[in-house]
Amino acid sequence: MRAANLGDGRRVARATRMLARAAERPGGRLTEVMRDPAEAQGAYDMLEGGRVSAQALLASFASATVQRAADASYVLAVVDGSSLKLTDLTHDKGLGSLGALRNGARGVKVINALAVDECGATIGLLGQVWWARTNAKRDSRDKRKRNMKRPLCDKETRHWIEAFEQAKTAADKGGVRLWFQVDREGDNRDLLLALKDTGHDFTVRAAWDRVLEATGEDKQKLRQRVAKASTAGSYELPILGGKKRAKRTAHMVVRTARVTLAMHQRGNCDVKSLVVNAVWAVEEGTTPKGEKPLDWLLLTSRSIDTFADACEVVQAYTKRWRIEDFHRTWKSSLCRAEEMQLRSFQAVTVWATMLANVAARAERLRLLARTQPEQPADLELSPVEIRALILLKRESRKRNEVIPDAMPTIKTAVLWIAQLGGYTGKSSGGPPGAITIRRGLEILGPAAKMLAIVEAGRR
Repeated sequence: MRAANLGDGRRVARATRMLARAAERPGGRLTEVMRDPAEAQGAYDMLEGGRVSAQALLASFASATVQRAADASYVLAVVDGSSLKLTDLTHDKGLGSLGALRNGARGVKVINALAVDECGATIGLLGQVWWARTNAKRDSRDKRKRNMKRPLCDKETRHWIEAFEQAKTAADKGGVRLWFQVDREGDNRDLLLALKDTGHDFTVRAAWDRVLEATGEDKQKLRQRVAKASTAGSYELPILGGKKRAKRTAHMVVRTARVTLAMHQRGNCDVKSLVVNAVWAVEEGTTPKGEKPLDWLLLTSRSIDTFADACEVVQAYTKRWRIEDFHRTWKSSLCRAEEMQLRSFQAVTVWATMLANVAARAERLRLLARTQPEQPADLELSPVEIRALILLKRESRKRNEVIPDAMPTIKTAVLWIAQLGGYTGKSSGGPPGAITIRRGLEILGPAAKMLAIVEAGRR
């Protein structure tokens, strides 16, 4: 909240307290987070008063994100869309339909731009665009024809472009280099051109086998062109397995090519050209019977002069899944944003933006413990939180366990927080997840606050 401009210092103080409570007790319902009646009433008044915007909060959060990333050579800006489906919709104001109209789902749509470091740890929010869909009756048979004729300003595509611009603006102010990562929804003429215009790097997973520019009558398509390229190299990819994938080590073959896309505008003859590098990583020789091979065709502005360059493009794209984890933490497992009972568009988006910041912090804690485990805990936790955590750990330590006064690593600190929340490691055998971290933070937050009060009294 350091850079927040909410028009009044009292609003900044109120918003800061709300964020602190949400970090201590993450939850969608204000009554769960703000247990003091006066605080709860103040929070309701601020949210429903309409004087604080989600955009003003986002600007402060994005500024803090860029400051954290100031020393990085680049930051991955992962962009994806989602929605908040709200359950308590009595007399809702300004919310829109979600999915098929016949289902009657209501809520808001959102595009997030999330900053992730090159190791895969979440840094924070860079952009967030909200809107509510109209309730006009939609006929799917005519939808494609209507979309062809609509200008960009009438399409939801414009919200993606706004998220790109928000991320670019924040990064440019802090002198940070971005590398946008976008799934197949980004394989859209307007979005590809918008990404190019940001001046930052981008990688988009191809959704279409686009036509390439060619001389004479030699029309060639994207996959046809890359398939003819010589193999740049190969690598082995461990597959953990799941409902649709058998556990195995996949043999991935990589081909690269520099291509010029001929991007047509549906409904007219306008064609735009875009020069990009294509990196195609496809599984060969290890696909089990009945499964489709792993297949990623990536369009990027990054250099692919060497096989190592191509592998860097593929590895960077794998970090796109961080936003899927963030959405799950934000909407359900940790912050449970979809359980909120606010009913106006403004109130919903302001509170959800605060919860998004809390979710980003929780994901940052979880992932730092995995990707940069030997970093000191004060990389993310405050001094009083660390002192409170050490005291709490000493209370619950095993008989022969020694808890030193020295600064713990971030991996150790997150483990202790999760253990406060009931993590034992026995059920999953894996590292702590969002739920046990949430429960631990619910204990650590009040303990740190009480310790700060006691220490202040001693002084």
